[in-house]
Amino acid sequence: MAQAEALAGLQAETKCPICLDILTDPVTIECGHNFCQSCIKDFWAVLPGRFSCPVCRHQCQKQIPRCNTQLGMMIEAAQRLHSRKKNKSEGQESSTSCEMHNEVLTLFCEDDLQLLCDQCIGPASHNGHQVTPIVQAASHRREKLQGFIKLLECKMKEAEESISIQKERTEALSEEADAQRGKLTAEFEQLNWILYQEQQAAFSRLEDQEMDTEQKLLDNIAAFKNYGSKLRDLLSPVFTKRELSEAELLSTVKDFHQNVETEISPPPFCVQFRRDLFNFPLEYLPNSALERVIKQFTEQVTLDLETAHPNLLVSEDKKCVTFVNERQCGSASSKRFTKSPVVLGFPYFSSGRHFWEVQVGKKAEWAVGICKADLPIRERQSSIPQGCWRIVWQGDHFDVSGADPDSQFKHARAIGVFLDCELGELSFYCMPERCHIYTFSDTFPGAVCPYFYIGPRSEPLRLCSATGSE
Repeated sequence: MAQAEALAGLQAETKCPICLDILTDPVTIECGHNFCQSCIKDFWAVLPGRFSCPVCRHQCQKQIPRCNTQLGMMIEAAQRLHSRKKNKSEGQESSTSCEMHNEVLTLFCEDDLQLLCDQCIGPASHNGHQVTPIVQAASHRREKLQGFIKLLECKMKEAEESISIQKERTEALSEEADAQRGKLTAEFEQLNWILYQEQQAAFSRLEDQEMDTEQKLLDNIAAFKNYGSKLRDLLSPVFTKRELSEAELLSTVKDFHQNVETEISPPPFCVQFRRDLFNFPLEYLPNSALERVIKQFTEQVTLDLETAHPNLLVSEDKKCVTFVNERQCGSASSKRFTKSPVVLGFPYFSSGRHFWEVQVGKKAEWAVGICKADLPIRERQSSIPQGCWRIVWQGDHFDVSGADPDSQFKHARAIGVFLDCELGELSFYCMPERCHIYTFSDTFPGAVCPYFYIGPRSEPLRLCSATGSE
């Protein structure tokens, strides 16, 4: 009787105070009362802006109630208990009898998880299995179920905590994405402004060159018109001279030839725009954009041991070169530099865009750049090889064949070299600051390769990645 009353009380607690039916998708509001999710939403929809409890009239601060998963599982358990009690009262006799022997089921096989009567145990079945009385087996199972309940409750709590953490992470992600979005917007606005300014400057240079080229074309046309006029003046007497006697004709031939030979056609003017005037310099790019350009075109350059001067020691990984007083033993290669302490690098370049970076020392003299890959032997044996494009560090300043470099740096930790074969440009940058030093504009004949010069009192030069000096 007491068990029935307890079950009835439990069923009463599973009712929704609004629809008076079993709770569906139960939710809990701030005051602690439980409702069907749809019922409380419909109730609050009638009273816009007010979220009071239908039971205690407590004014809730939040419109979104919290799902009560544990209560939903308890409701399902109560329903199963009620259904089991009903089935037990209707067919208790049949459910506790063995269908095979029509005996009362008093035992439980732990191996097969099956109810048994005394006659079920024999040589043919369940022999050697662990068989226990029903009461003992049920008590053991209840203990296990209680353990499962605690385990599931613990896992449910962990799941709720995980949900809370994930929600916090979602908010943090949104904030981080907004910050990154703002940063990207600022960078692209800066880049767009720089691009606009550079575009206007390029348009101005293009207009100046167009006007200059147009004037040269007009001057060339005028020169050809003047030349044509003089030819016409020479052509008119020819018709007259044909009618002269032999002696008269021959007496004027010498003057005629002299006049014709003195008239020289002016050279035609070749229209060609200077592409270097409209190239977008890397130094104008923001750091993030320049970093992507550098990464895209970075080359893995190594030193060519066969070209190294005898006083240069190249490391095993072919990434570092040092000047040493003791001459190194090596093959008598025709590629080797013999006068100037120079070593060349791989690979060779004849097209495309390429970037590499060199860590340099703080003292004495060194040079980096490019040179012709097929440099003649006489140039390799010269103290100042021709066919090279390089910048030289003179101990306290840069020297570029008498030119004035842009950089005011008194020292660079590393030098970035950017080769654009299509535009015919070789640019040098102080790294990691990425400050422009100097740009060569030239036509590089054939393949070229990296060039490295190191003085007797200089520190080693080391090839590194694009970010290696940072």
